[in-house]
Amino acid sequence: MIRNYFKIAFRSLVSNKLYSVINILGLSLGLAVCLLITLYVKDELSYDQFQSRKHEIYRLISDEISPSGEIHKMGISGMVQGATFKRQVPEIENLVRIQGERFNIKHNNEVFVQEASKVDSSFFNVFDAEFVEGTPFKALSDPQSIVISEEVAERFFGKKKALGKTLAIDYDNRFQNFTVTGVTKKMPINSTIQIELLMPLHHDKQQDDQWINFYMNTFFTIKPGANLAAIEQKFAKIYAADAKEQIAQAAKEWNYKSQLVWKLQPFLDMHLSRDYQAQNGIKNSGNKLFSYFLSGIALFILLIACINFVNIAISRSMKRAKEIGVRKVMGSQRKQLIIQFLTESALLSLLAFVMALILVVLALPTFNALSDKALSFSYLLDVKLILLYFGIFIGTAFMAGFYPALVLSGFKPVETLYGRFRFGGKNILQKSLTVLQFGLATFFILLTIMQFKQVNLFMNQSLGYDDKNIMIINVGGSDHSKANVFMSELLKNPNIVKTAPRQQGFWFTLSTVNGDKQMNHAMDLVDGRFIDLMGLKMTQGRNFSSEFPSDTASSIIVNEAFVKEAGWKTPIGQTLAFHNKKNYQVVGVVKDYHYSSLYEKVRPQVLLADPSQGGYGAFYLRLTGQNIPQTMAYIKAKFKESMPTKPYEYEFLSETNTKNYEKEVKMKQIIGWSAWITIFISCIGLFGLSALATEKRFKEIGVRKVLGASVNSIVGLLSFDFLKLILIAFVIAAPIEYYVAEQLLSNYPYRITQGVDMFLITVGGLLLVGLLTVSYQAIKAALMNPVKSLKTE
Repeated sequence: MIRNYFKIAFRSLVSNKLYSVINILGLSLGLAVCLLITLYVKDELSYDQFQSRKHEIYRLISDEISPSGEIHKMGISGMVQGATFKRQVPEIENLVRIQGERFNIKHNNEVFVQEASKVDSSFFNVFDAEFVEGTPFKALSDPQSIVISEEVAERFFGKKKALGKTLAIDYDNRFQNFTVTGVTKKMPINSTIQIELLMPLHHDKQQDDQWINFYMNTFFTIKPGANLAAIEQKFAKIYAADAKEQIAQAAKEWNYKSQLVWKLQPFLDMHLSRDYQAQNGIKNSGNKLFSYFLSGIALFILLIACINFVNIAISRSMKRAKEIGVRKVMGSQRKQLIIQFLTESALLSLLAFVMALILVVLALPTFNALSDKALSFSYLLDVKLILLYFGIFIGTAFMAGFYPALVLSGFKPVETLYGRFRFGGKNILQKSLTVLQFGLATFFILLTIMQFKQVNLFMNQSLGYDDKNIMIINVGGSDHSKANVFMSELLKNPNIVKTAPRQQGFWFTLSTVNGDKQMNHAMDLVDGRFIDLMGLKMTQGRNFSSEFPSDTASSIIVNEAFVKEAGWKTPIGQTLAFHNKKNYQVVGVVKDYHYSSLYEKVRPQVLLADPSQGGYGAFYLRLTGQNIPQTMAYIKAKFKESMPTKPYEYEFLSETNTKNYEKEVKMKQIIGWSAWITIFISCIGLFGLSALATEKRFKEIGVRKVLGASVNSIVGLLSFDFLKLILIAFVIAAPIEYYVAEQLLSNYPYRITQGVDMFLITVGGLLLVGLLTVSYQAIKAALMNPVKSLKTE
């Protein structure tokens, strides 16, 4: 009997090829999207799960609360906090501090840049790593020892064993030999702790005892069953007692009035934390909201695919009304008819699942590129996921087969054989499902347009300078005399028009203005050449100049944002005191420019040319854009001559600025693909519904044609009902999208405005797509011979 059910189901699918292909394709697309996003979410949730002590590890975090009540959340700490807490809190078992750095390594007369981490010797007592050479026992006990990964070992030593060999590392401004005491396997991709090169933290000669320093990650292992709230209360008491003198001194000398609240963050919460992000030696920071958003997309598209599946099943089942009548006359029971419909639905679902798996394999490389992942199909071979998708399979097959089976199997044979029945009344269910489909499609289209416009704003917003043809050479540190010689040599090339020094990276510090006001601001170590090279505009005062010797000792230039926050009406001549008590005088005000990304408003900034504040770590070059390969070769040659012990690293500022918005670009692409898939599946559902409506009004159309109705009037009559559904869907979805988009856009200080144009474009496009989808069935019905529809009367 079961074999017969499947045989009939297969024959039914073959005899209705078009509907079968449409149905399978729609459901398989929805399932494929769901599978891909499940892979992503599973990977995000799997971070650090392999660590054996994952439930015992916590990171030390803090909230810095300003006098105005503003909270600055920090996932990093300094050298002293972790050691002090461990010493005085008995619930803490182990302490590991991790400070990420980049070191120059000399090997075979070449200098390379290597990512590294300074860690406590207890690192392997807390975190798991698989050793291929050496053992974790006392691997970092020697100040001159290092542990490296297999990739780093192969980079420097090839296929030979690395254990016991040495690497010359630029440490404390001189190359020192460090001995390899262990080689580990590559850490899993879904690990926030990545091992490339580890060296002992206690190798530092100077021990930092400042409580208000933040530059490393601090981890504890806490005894099982310990009360975390009680531990945090102990932190507060210890901080108040041990840091009392430093806090008073900071308040007196540089007006520091913020409060620090120390907390514990579970290790497994770290990857997806928005407030306390992974940094300074910790990698692979995720975004919980992005996972939620993708999960929502997956559920929406799967819902649309299932709705489409049900709609097509219902529309197809009407054609089989007479078949059901014949079967009932021949003795088929209602239970058998229901099983038959469910079998056909299950077979369709099975084929859709198989096709979905094929689509996942084909789309996985593209999806990995969009999501910055290295996912593999094997991730799906998980018992829980298999049970989940088996449940979806059963649910989809049941939904698509049960309704038509229940309705059709209940018809009386006489009514079905003579066509004297009404199927589904006014089709409220199908129409509601279609409104839901196109409502979701409207939502995705509007969201895609919004994201597209926001990304365009990021790409085209004026930065306050021209970033084209600006090359940056990072050296990590250089004295001023060598820097000037190097830049003078570069200017001998006609394709290099300007050069300027700057510190590497971004510096932020606290200063005191107006005698008692504390300000947090960016600090850039530059000279007059930098302002000229960048094309920055002075709104007041002057640029740094060699004609004023005091510029390299006590002069600064501030931006407009600094002037506004300081409350200065006449900024020229005002003084600013750094936390080291050194006073500087404002000699110029530069027009605000976006020295950081557009994710944040322009913050107060101080430019100074005082060499006592540090060395130059980067060189900015403005190129003509002509003969780039030859110019690059010239720059590299001059760099090697001037700084033979430094690795040659460069970037172009325009490319760096573009990379700031890679996530938004990828989000735009993902939402765009979701919108297209949603539209496609929705149109398939609309096609099925229009076929059902045409079947229902088959004789009505014949009567209208006999009475003189034109083709256009019949097409308009059949099309209007569906276009009305699309308009209803738009009216419902547009306000929802507007609200959601406003919430998303509120995170951007520089954002687009949702105009009427995007809503008009969306509704016009949907109506056009809907009309094209329905018109096939409408025109086909309008052109038919009325004799065919009336001859049975």
